[in-house]
Amino acid sequence: MKAALALLAVALASQADARARDLGIPFEGKAGPLNAITDIRGVEVGQKTLIEGEGALKVGVGPVRTGVTVIFPRGKADARPVYGGFFNLNGNGEMTGRAYLDDFGIVQGPVGITDTNGVGQVYAGIQQWHSKHFGSATWPVVAETWSGYLSDLEGYHVTPETAVAALDSAKPGVVEEGNVGGGTGMVCFGFKGGIGTASRVVTIESESYTVGVLVQCNTGARRVLRIAGAPVGAALANRWLPCFDRKLAAKAENLPPCTEDGSKGVAPPDQGSIIIVVGTDAPLMPKQLDRVAKRAAMGLARLGSYSGNSSGDLILAFSTVPGEVNHEDQAKPSPIQAIANANVDPIFEAATQATEEAITNALVAAKTMTGANGARYFGIPHDELRSILKRYNRLEVTK
Repeated sequence: MKAALALLAVALASQADARARDLGIPFEGKAGPLNAITDIRGVEVGQKTLIEGEGALKVGVGPVRTGVTVIFPRGKADARPVYGGFFNLNGNGEMTGRAYLDDFGIVQGPVGITDTNGVGQVYAGIQQWHSKHFGSATWPVVAETWSGYLSDLEGYHVTPETAVAALDSAKPGVVEEGNVGGGTGMVCFGFKGGIGTASRVVTIESESYTVGVLVQCNTGARRVLRIAGAPVGAALANRWLPCFDRKLAAKAENLPPCTEDGSKGVAPPDQGSIIIVVGTDAPLMPKQLDRVAKRAAMGLARLGSYSGNSSGDLILAFSTVPGEVNHEDQAKPSPIQAIANANVDPIFEAATQATEEAITNALVAAKTMTGANGARYFGIPHDELRSILKRYNRLEVTK
């Protein structure tokens, strides 16, 4: 049995690196060249992944399955704030910077995403990095999801230095997805989850704009999962379920043992949280960005989520349009000319579409992971996913 489980873990972990579209999953809308939040000019993403140890949980030692993901709206060489918006779909989570968002509608500095007990450390790391590079600290947005299924959460392994490493690594271009950065220890609809991204390009009054989304997915009940409209969660309700090494875990009699296909596991409830960051180069004011953030929630709903009581589902939106924003020290009016509300529907639609695809990309990219006390969370099996989609006529022919 041990040998079979080991072979299974290797097979699942070695699924070819793929994104949702590579599997033939259909999506609406026109994606940008990278199909990532970095399709927005100037946006840079950095990540630091911490994976250490295995076996029984020992607080302060490990196993460690965590990290930090950061997003620079204007790139790490440009400290100017951007207009921002926010939507609290369900508040069982934390996102700093709400006072600035509520009163001034701005986002200061880079956005950090990490695990639940790392918020303060990442906040401090961003302040230290910003002070070193620009001469003063900033008051950033930092958000979290809970890594306690797989990682030594109470060991406080994320430090300010972890955040600094993520900040230093930030760059434009391709964004790594799945078990990386803040998403390292996360679970999504009962499968291994993590980081995902996507983008859309829209035209409004002959002007082209990009909407990009990055998610850290750690939410969702297995039974409700829908991908491209197909009831994938129901089809896989009794297989590839989370399981544990009962020799390692405390109170093992209450935990499901691992089998070759996870058929004796138990699906977790809708809890654990999701952070969604929506960026755009479209000229939008803070209230408009609040409305964009709400539409990202509809992208989450397309996957079947009902935003459970124990899930912190928090959404940030920002605009990178050039020009001074009305921050607390600005003496002149902002020169930004916003898109008329009557013309903003394509941005709303793009935010919904890109969020749906970003979450699906997180699921597809994430690979099976074993963490604290031998807890194993399976990556969604690509072949079976394709088979289910084909059954419901929701599979595109791939080249």
